[in-house]
Amino acid sequence: MEQDYQISRHCRIDTQGVYFNGEQISVEASADFASFSKSLYYSLGTAYPKFFKMDNLSKLAWLGAELLLKEEQTTNIAIVLSNRHSSLDTDLKHLATIADSAQYYPSPAVFVYTLPNVCIGEIAIRHNLRTENIFFVSEQFDSQLAVNYSNYLLNTKRADKVLCGWVDYLQENYKLVLYLVEKTGILAHNLDVVRQLTR
Repeated sequence: MEQDYQISRHCRIDTQGVYFNGEQISVEASADFASFSKSLYYSLGTAYPKFFKMDNLSKLAWLGAELLLKEEQTTNIAIVLSNRHSSLDTDLKHLATIADSAQYYPSPAVFVYTLPNVCIGEIAIRHNLRTENIFFVSEQFDSQLAVNYSNYLLNTKRADKVLCGWVDYLQENYKLVLYLVEKTGILAHNLDVVRQLTR
């Protein structure tokens, strides 16, 4: 028999601010992602120097995951993410390093982030997750797919919890909505609630 699951925590990060379980966190929002992400990173009180080497998509995903998983004890957490622009922001930066034949220098530090699912790897490394993960690319967040896929992972015991959501970054336009699905929580995990959170 399938169980009804719940959302235990959720967060949103965009140019309007940072929100945890619907409450705004006092980090000043900014269109300048570099300074904004650094400010949010320091406000979390985390010491993780690798953060500063990540691309912007990975930084955004990592910050959202840090908000939700910082105090988490379970490591059996699957990750289901999606976005619209894949890794295009980093792809364009990589293209710039190879476009000029006179200045040709493909940077390995940039190239390593030219897949969107690399941000999942950064989250998994930080939180010691060795579970199932997937990254979908679509025009908009597919709430039905997210609900069904998360429930499948939980019903089949492939994970104890699922970190699910949308993380998109392209040229200073960014939006992250993440939520954690498990057996107990504060919101029902259903199509209406997920659509409301991710709109």
